[in-house]
Amino acid sequence: MTPAELAEVVLSAAHAVFADRGLDSSALPGRTAVERPRNPEHGDYASTLALQLSKKVGVPPRELATALAEQLGRAPGVKSVEIAGPGFLNIRLDAAAAGQLARSIVEAGPAYGTGTALAGQKINLEFVSANPTGPVHIGGVRWAAVGDALSRLLRATGADVGTEYYFNDAGSQIDRFARSLLAAAKGEPAPEDGYGGAYIAEIATEVRSRRPDVLELGDAAAQEVFRVEGVELMFEEIRSSLRDFGVEFDTYFNEKDLHDRGELDHALARLREQGHLYEADGATWLRTTDFGDDKDRVLRKSNGEWTYFAADCAYYLDKRERGFDRVVIMLGADHHGYIGRMKAMSACFGDDPAVNLEILIGQLVNLVRDGQPVRMSKRAGTVVTLEDLVDAIGVDASRYALARYSSDSPIDIDVELWTRATRDNPVYYVQYVAARTASVGRNAAEVGLTRGDGEAFRPELLSHDKENDLLKALAEFPAVVATAAELREPHRVARYLEELAGAYHRFYDNCRILPRGEEEVTDLHRARLWLNDATRTVIANGLRLLGVSAPERM
Repeated sequence: MTPAELAEVVLSAAHAVFADRGLDSSALPGRTAVERPRNPEHGDYASTLALQLSKKVGVPPRELATALAEQLGRAPGVKSVEIAGPGFLNIRLDAAAAGQLARSIVEAGPAYGTGTALAGQKINLEFVSANPTGPVHIGGVRWAAVGDALSRLLRATGADVGTEYYFNDAGSQIDRFARSLLAAAKGEPAPEDGYGGAYIAEIATEVRSRRPDVLELGDAAAQEVFRVEGVELMFEEIRSSLRDFGVEFDTYFNEKDLHDRGELDHALARLREQGHLYEADGATWLRTTDFGDDKDRVLRKSNGEWTYFAADCAYYLDKRERGFDRVVIMLGADHHGYIGRMKAMSACFGDDPAVNLEILIGQLVNLVRDGQPVRMSKRAGTVVTLEDLVDAIGVDASRYALARYSSDSPIDIDVELWTRATRDNPVYYVQYVAARTASVGRNAAEVGLTRGDGEAFRPELLSHDKENDLLKALAEFPAVVATAAELREPHRVARYLEELAGAYHRFYDNCRILPRGEEEVTDLHRARLWLNDATRTVIANGLRLLGVSAPERM
């Protein structure tokens, strides 16, 4: 019995109690939940439904809890119900009901853990969005891992998600990039405000191979060639490195398209219709202070040039007009001051910022070797890049390490730790369970042990304490996924997988799955194989949500 199924049993018991006592059934919720008690001695699950309902119907909580306990105690699969404190219900399942979960998980396969909590929501999720002026740095890599994991979580809970990469290919930073490429091609030092690193020389060389005549043009024309060709090359490199990292976007959106299609004028017109624009000092301003911003924002300068914020407004409106109900944007730590103006901008369009716009901030990441930060990339010159991180610890370890921590916490990634084939390496610890469960399956086949069909499964045999602990851990997975999606916290999945791995190791050490020598295969062996395979399913499903592989061998 899964927690969700038990919650339905509890709610059905409440309906029966209300009918027996003539209580107002409209006070009953449409759904309820059960939780695992912190102290296992208190039972398998706990419900606070009696406490929630007592005031609504005017019945003392312990009296209502007593009636619920009596009704619940008659339900199939419920071994006992105890009342604690002011009206908590502590529920114990019989072994058969608890063990049946193993079969449910195996038969559900990849679907186990998915749900519909966010069904009906259409979400645009933008992350990474690095400027095309250099390789993806380690801060952007964090968003690549976390953002991709979050997109998987949102989809697993029923949301319609569109992932998006915003390519800032317009503005002064692109001009500096083009000047840097031109200088490198001419063998000159990078401009004072330009970009350095070996990658600039590499791209400049590639542009010259495409356009051998480029240096014969005047500087202005040559710079334009380096701008167009260089941005294209850098963009393809960024896409390729992200693809190798396991991250693909549904949409790659170019800022330049906003300008070329007149989207900024369109946004300006919409904001004017809403009554939030004004002219001052020859410039066009958006009155964001009406919605809590610390100052009003210029959209068009007195010289007619657009500001970056004007493009942000146009891009937000474009997403909303494409039908997305909620726009989620992931930004780095240096963009914290950006939240107020973006929320105010959303309100200026007539939206509810609490519903239609969500901004997530990620903190800094450091790569550490021998206790010291790795500060310089051989190729980028000043930053650690995606390739540097992957070269140091690999794709799986990189994705797991970056998704394992809350995004609002700075993290140090220790090269020595994350390449170690020991239990203190979190990704190794979890992947080892994936490999061990697969190995058990292969060894079982060699000795003629199979699960058999579901009808022959005897879940009541899974009565050992360690089996029960593992079943409880497996039962938590759907709730972990739903909570991680709702709170935008993929690290909850990683931490859960580590707890599950620990529960499996303790089960494996105490409960022999395979028969020894000439020992006859029994129903207990088969039941434990079901539990082994259920664990393999959940580990694989959880790692898949993080974009990490579940190896069959290590």
